[in-house]
Amino acid sequence: MADHSIKMLAPDVNRAVAESVSQRLGIPLTKTHMKRDETGEVLFTIGESVRDQDIYIIVQIGSGEVNDRVLELLIMINAAKTASARRITVVIPSFPYARQDRRDKSRAPITAKLMADMLTTAGCDHVVTMDLHASQIQGFFDVPVDNLYAEPSVVRYIKENCDYKNAIIVSPDAGGAKRAAGLAEDLDLNFALIHKERAKANEVSRMLLVGDVTDKTCIIVDDMADTCGTLVKAASILMGHRARNVIAIVTHGVLSGNAIANINNSQLEKLVCTNTVPFQAKMKLCPKLDVIDISYVLAESIRRLHNGESISYLFKSHVL
Repeated sequence: MADHSIKMLAPDVNRAVAESVSQRLGIPLTKTHMKRDETGEVLFTIGESVRDQDIYIIVQIGSGEVNDRVLELLIMINAAKTASARRITVVIPSFPYARQDRRDKSRAPITAKLMADMLTTAGCDHVVTMDLHASQIQGFFDVPVDNLYAEPSVVRYIKENCDYKNAIIVSPDAGGAKRAAGLAEDLDLNFALIHKERAKANEVSRMLLVGDVTDKTCIIVDDMADTCGTLVKAASILMGHRARNVIAIVTHGVLSGNAIANINNSQLEKLVCTNTVPFQAKMKLCPKLDVIDISYVLAESIRRLHNGESISYLFKSHVL
């Protein structure tokens, strides 16, 4: 798909997915230079002309470095804008601050909206993301947003790597019931639900199982794994109800805090994450981790966007 009207940019860190997308499309990443001066300010330049080009900036944002990566992204967008790029599309598989999509307390900000405003103010014309924590975030933008789904890739992984004929899909909370039901329908399986009550953020006080998991391979599906407290407790509940084994599959493996220790000490047989968030270094510390590569989905979405083709075609399970 070599096309000189496309330029793809990526920051100097967490470039694995961007490089994979570049190889799949046959378009080399544009040369850039980024460094920080003695005060910590970011200095960024694009190493070649982008005038009247379609720019795709591919950024992976991991835990512990969110704010630095966001600032670098804004600077990259603005650099392309001031260099007279025709259109700037940000490909950001894991949207930062997505969990702050509403005011859940008095005098709290809606930071997801602030993120949308900053991206558009910097010069972004289009956003491509994956499995938004809250779909209404798309309405925070004044520019088009394509929210891709990991479900087809997850279906393929389950068929190729799990004994799914004797499995049951499990949602770890009521909010994920629609996701679990859709996946169960694609695989022609039953699904169960765990109702959880939170004492405070990131801390679950009580969990109740709705459904029969006896002698079943339980596949927990969720959009995000942060500290993994919910997944660990869910696995314990399921094994306590005589499940055969428990596997968790999530889109965004944030894996912050004590997540790795929690997984290693849990009854989870495996935790599978897509590579929307970089966690390769953590795989060395946790043999239970596995990865689903979503670079094909991103590459195909870029190709379709550039050629004016339908993106919704990618949502069909038979495609991947």
